[in-house]
Amino acid sequence: MSIKIESKITAYEVAKPEDEAAKKESNVASIAPLLERDEVLVGSTYKIKTPHSEHAMYITINDVIVNQGEANEHRRPFEIFINTKNMEHFMWIVTLTRIISAIFRKGGDITFLVEELKAVFDPRGGYYKKGGKYMPSIVAEIGEVIQKHLVSIGMMEGQLQTEELIAKRIEAEEKLGKDGVANASQCDKCSAMAVVRLDNCNCCLECGDSKCG
Repeated sequence: MSIKIESKITAYEVAKPEDEAAKKESNVASIAPLLERDEVLVGSTYKIKTPHSEHAMYITINDVIVNQGEANEHRRPFEIFINTKNMEHFMWIVTLTRIISAIFRKGGDITFLVEELKAVFDPRGGYYKKGGKYMPSIVAEIGEVIQKHLVSIGMMEGQLQTEELIAKRIEAEEKLGKDGVANASQCDKCSAMAVVRLDNCNCCLECGDSKCG
């Protein structure tokens, strides 16, 4: 293919194959635009009460509706707020909410947040929630709240606590004791530290996954 040069040539440079290859590698694909905030968002507020503090923690997750009015309309988280009167945690709470909200707005797969947060252990020791469920840290419980929210809006596979799972947890505590449940291993399906061995079978007390069917 020939190209007609209309202007006067003032300089030239010989293109090398390695230069062309480097140029192609330097091309960066465009980043998808951030989610835009609607005037009104639909959200849910969850309450966390730990034995380590007399003040409760309230977590609000607001969702944006994507492709509203279309067949593929769906909700996804846009921002998160965490409020508490306990000023001991103020700095890291502000940091956490800003980082999580930024990840929400970037779009894409955000379910990895659940696994990362639920894997955080407090070196001072965890605690038992009301009802007997063990939590390794406050951050892990925030991860559980996000998991529940993602399941409720259909962004993450899993199920909320059912009567069957509650009964299974009670059975596990009766047979293994609370310490046995607290030392549960990680579930391959939901990533929760909730797999115990009951009746010679591994069972997740969080999502119900069992290798025995």
